[in-house]
Amino acid sequence: MTPAPLVQIREATHDVVIDMMYARPDNFTGQVIYGHKLCFLHPEAEACLRRAVAGARAFGFKLKIFDAFRPHEAQEALWAVLPVPGYVADPAKGSNHTRGVAVDLTLLDAQGHELDMGTPVDTMTAASHHFYADLSAAVQLNRMKLLTIMLEAGFVHHPMEWWHYQLPEAKEFELVSSAVFAGCLDAAA
Repeated sequence: MTPAPLVQIREATHDVVIDMMYARPDNFTGQVIYGHKLCFLHPEAEACLRRAVAGARAFGFKLKIFDAFRPHEAQEALWAVLPVPGYVADPAKGSNHTRGVAVDLTLLDAQGHELDMGTPVDTMTAASHHFYADLSAAVQLNRMKLLTIMLEAGFVHHPMEWWHYQLPEAKEFELVSSAVFAGCLDAAA
């Protein structure tokens, strides 16, 4: 596939809350991974996100995005801290975040509180797996709500991370180069 420009996701235009977790040090690495708080997705993923926003709204929820497109250099920094396939993609093989087709997110209730998903985002343990059985029924139901909304919107889930969704056939999309991303950042400024 030909690389497409990335689409900026904004709170005002997409009716989401954006809290880019790698733009601040309180993430699993303990460091700032990228120096901006801007959120981008491939156009096809952005279209699915819009459907997910509508689906969440229909149930009285809102989406909170923690990560979306991730530059290659950021993927290298994550891999340097936790080189564990399944939780962090090997940058040599490419991450679906670096293709712009993956998004990490959760659900907010009508008061703006995160639904209890059993673990924080980026908890790299079995308890983060989508169908981990040793969770309360309420937590399992919350995960199923998110899963249903995202699947209906056209995403697929990552079995080891309840927060991670991506386009089907994600590996078929080209990696977005740092040069292309720099152009997106310039255009967003």
